[in-house]
Amino acid sequence: MTPWIRACDDQSDTWSFCEPDDEARALRQVDLQGPQRCPVSAACLAEVIKARDHTDLAAMAAYERKYGVLAEGSLHGWQDAGGTAEITRHEFESTWAAARETLEANRTEETS
Repeated sequence: MTPWIRACDDQSDTWSFCEPDDEARALRQVDLQGPQRCPVSAACLAEVIKARDHTDLAAMAAYERKYGVLAEGSLHGWQDAGGTAEITRHEFESTWAAARETLEANRTEETS
């Protein structure tokens, strides 16, 4: 079973929600920042790989501007970090959906 996780970084006032794969790398990640918990990223590894393999650098940069970037490396040891906890799939999916909706709307407004 996938242990979806939530971690808080007090220094940057950021909450990160991650869906790790079997090797503890982020498949999807949402970052919410500030007191209003505004989405600043909602990136997906499958989308990043597809963009990398089938588009150019400009398209990759556009993806990162719209959805942000994933954490690099392993998420092993997350249990030892303060402010970190397992969450339910429902909590991750609802956070993911809301963040993607907000980031897509923000990007549409910027290009209008």
